[in-house]
Amino acid sequence: MRTYHSGSGQFQERPFFKDEDIEAICLSELQNVQLLPSSPAPVRIDRFIEKRFGISHQYEDLTDGVLGLTVFGRNGVEAVIVARALDDDCTKVADRRIRSTLAHEAGHGLLHAQLFGFEQQTQRLFGDFSDPTKPKVLCRDVVPSEAMWKRGYDGRWWEFQANCAMGCLLLPKRLLDQVLQPFLGVQGSFGSRVLSEGRRAEAAKSVSEVFDTNPIVARLRIDRLYPARDGAQLSL
Repeated sequence: MRTYHSGSGQFQERPFFKDEDIEAICLSELQNVQLLPSSPAPVRIDRFIEKRFGISHQYEDLTDGVLGLTVFGRNGVEAVIVARALDDDCTKVADRRIRSTLAHEAGHGLLHAQLFGFEQQTQRLFGDFSDPTKPKVLCRDVVPSEAMWKRGYDGRWWEFQANCAMGCLLLPKRLLDQVLQPFLGVQGSFGSRVLSEGRRAEAAKSVSEVFDTNPIVARLRIDRLYPARDGAQLSL
C-alpha cells in the first residue's frame, strides 16, 4: 500500500490503491482463510469476517439510514454491525444487501485499519464518534448508484475503496470471468474480449444468481472490469 499527502480532511496521509492492488489483497485474504470457492459460487462473506477478524457480525437498530458500520480499535476491527431492519426484511433482496454490507465493511477492515492505529487520529475520523476511543465508519450508501461510482463519491475516497473491495470479495475476478465467458465477444486485431452494451443486463442477472448478489452489485463489478465507454477491459 502506498500513501499520499493530503492538504485537507481528517488525514494527513491517505492510502492509495490501484484496482489491481485491491484485487490482489482480496484474493489473497480469501485464499488465506480458505474461503475462495474452487468454482463460481457465493462467497461465504459472514464466515470470512469470522475467520479474518475473529468476530461475528451483529445486528443492531441503526438510525439515519445507516446500513452498517465497522468499529475499530488499536488492534484493528473490533465489531461489524448491520442494520437490524435488513435482517427483519426476510426477502432475497434484503439478504443480498446484508451480504453486500458485510463485504463493504470487510473492505474497510482490510484497507483502512491502519488509519485507526494512531492516538492523534482516534478523536476525529469519518463516522460516528459518540465514543471517541472507538472510532467507527458509518456506511449509508453501501451499494452506490452508477452515477456516484463514476463521479468518485464526492471525495469520500474511503467509501470508493471499500466498494471496490466489496466487489472483489463477492465476485472474485477469476470466478467472475468464468461466468462471463458466454457473454463476451472478440474485438480488435488483438482479439480483446469485450462485453457489448446489449448483453450487460443479461450478464449481470446471470452473475447475480451465481454469486448471490443483487444485480446492481454485479453490474457495477462488470462495468469496472469491462468499461462500457470504450469496450476495453481494465488491466487487473
